[in-house]
Amino acid sequence: MSDTVYRSYDREALDAQLNNRERVPEFEEFFQRWRASSNEAAATNELRGDLAYGPSPGERLDLFPVEGAAPSPLLVFVHGGWWQNLDKADFLFPAPAFLRRGIAYASVNYDLAPKADIPEIVEQLRRAVSWLTRNAPDHGADPERIFLAGHSAGGHLAVCCLTADWARYGLASPPVRGCLSISGIYDLTPIPLSYQQPVLKVTPDAVAACSPRFTPPKAAPPLICAVGGEESEEFLDQQSEFVTDWRAADLPVKVVDLPGRNHFSAVDALLEEGHPLLASTLAMIAR
Repeated sequence: MSDTVYRSYDREALDAQLNNRERVPEFEEFFQRWRASSNEAAATNELRGDLAYGPSPGERLDLFPVEGAAPSPLLVFVHGGWWQNLDKADFLFPAPAFLRRGIAYASVNYDLAPKADIPEIVEQLRRAVSWLTRNAPDHGADPERIFLAGHSAGGHLAVCCLTADWARYGLASPPVRGCLSISGIYDLTPIPLSYQQPVLKVTPDAVAACSPRFTPPKAAPPLICAVGGEESEEFLDQQSEFVTDWRAADLPVKVVDLPGRNHFSAVDALLEEGHPLLASTLAMIAR
């Protein structure tokens, strides 16, 4: 019998819990469809591309402004890919659903592992939010109405922006007014025990500092958490335990159930008219 490394999992079982591409063999079909829809969104809407929010080549974002004179809310999407792959250009496809409702949309890049480790990637996302807060008016967006959304590792990064000490970034108050995390990672403990460790090189200090489950802030804006009902037990447990701990800290968290969804189809729920995930996100932005 193999040795248990985490929860009741041996190394092979833990790897299977975390390997979403193996769990959903048709994952590339999702990527291809998202890329095609993203290309269409970029071709049919005004896009301000590769805006630099920091000195590294990875610190870039794409932004779709809303036509009109009044400052608009801004939804900032953070892509996943285990902090080591995918690109902002692949996640422009949600933009039209928000633009037609008067909500600007941005997709953020960051330096991928192994060039950057997770603590540095977290810092980059916080710099992106800081930059957007200062520069939103130049793009017709309201710096007082910035919202975050992220998927998988991007969900982790979005929630890490809720735990920041924003005074370190020269901001007098927290800039984020709400957050959506789809299939997020909230506890990094299993990552260095898994097949991801050779690339990510997660240290004990990184687990302690960059696991949102263990670093709840004194106050936070509304947070929506959603995970596909067909995802692995580890992803389901990650969300359940995180929500329990943040609610115990008296922080506002709403859970939207996604029955029948896998790790990738969970994202599609955000764009389906009438789906509770889209409705909850729009209500969060409108409040």
